Amino acid sequence: MDIHTIDLEFQGIPHAIAAYLVVGPGGPVLIETGPASTLDILRARLAELGYEVADIEHVIVTHIHLDHSGAAGWWAQQGAQVYVHHVGAPHIADPSRLLRSAGRLYGDDMDRLWGQTVAAPADRVTELRDGDLVEACGLTFRAIDTPGHASHHHVIRLEDVGFTGDAGGVRILGSELIDIPAVPPEFDREAWYASLSRLQEERFAAIFPTHFGRVDDVNDHLERVRALIGESSGFVLGAMMSGAERDELVEHYTTWNLARAHESGASSENIGQAGTANPLAMSVDGISRYWRKKQERAEAG
Repeated sequence: MDIHTIDLEFQGIPHAIAAYLVVGPGGPVLIETGPASTLDILRARLAELGYEVADIEHVIVTHIHLDHSGAAGWWAQQGAQVYVHHVGAPHIADPSRLLRSAGRLYGDDMDRLWGQTVAAPADRVTELRDGDLVEACGLTFRAIDTPGHASHHHVIRLEDVGFTGDAGGVRILGSELIDIPAVPPEFDREAWYASLSRLQEERFAAIFPTHFGRVDDVNDHLERVRALIGESSGFVLGAMMSGAERDELVEHYTTWNLARAHESGASSENIGQAGTANPLAMSVDGISRYWRKKQERAEAG
């Protein structure tokens, strides 16, 4: 088995979004498609590895956010079978609702960022539930339910490694900089803590976050992600309690994260890569929404 990390060069930035090509005895399996805007780069990288579009018969995505699965419908239209969390599967077959939701966040930047997201033929989409196995190309993949970043999130286990999507956080290649993608509307601190515990119980030899590349010090990395979830959510809560409005929240959170990045020894390039992979304003929106919902439940309860 060979695992190839494919840099999708999202928006011209290296090491922001990865796809993974896993080659088993029966051929290649694609893990994550990236957005439709990076299809040309993905196809070119596959060709460099000796594969054509028709060779990709199996595609597995961790969840349905556009930076992970925006091109899944296109691959399904070419004949690949797409495997995805059962909650997200209807949005691969009919992405209209997903695109409306993303459009409210990204506005006029939708096409530039994500390209043209197309629908997958329904019979080319296979729903996965926790513990389900995918047998493909002589390999066995197992889906692990890992909410917290999104309710429709799976980590995909293959032998002793895991493809962690966003559940394992963001780690910029070649640096110690990590980040948490806490995008709205589904960031859930407690659920994410539970998912991290579950990933630690898997005892992976290595993990492959979509942002970006192989991580070997798995337990230490997951502990750092756990700590950062608490620190980040606590920081936003403190700013909210002080009366900061949204733009001020973003400013404070950005300043705090820049200081954290510099303390880690991250370069300006690393910081730009992290910002491309995980825009900080989005995390502010996700975390603040989490706290508002939590307060509403407390008041109702």
